[in-house]
Amino acid sequence: MTSHIENEIQQRIARVRAEAERKRQERQELARRRAAGLAKRHARKLRRLAEKGRELAPTLDNTTFAASGAM
Repeated sequence: MTSHIENEIQQRIARVRAEAERKRQERQELARRRAAGLAKRHARKLRRLAEKGRELAPTLDNTTFAASGAM
């Protein structure tokens, strides 16, 4: 038979463990969401840079001196 104090201690330990597990799961979920958001932001930035690059790149064909290297 266990005493009242031992029962209280066991309950307190169980509460602390449950709280630690809850916090661990919250940190994992936050890290997962942060990684997903970062990946989306990087993809958006790369798309924007690619579009900007197409706008800034000169249009070259083989008939221009610059493209053919002829003088």
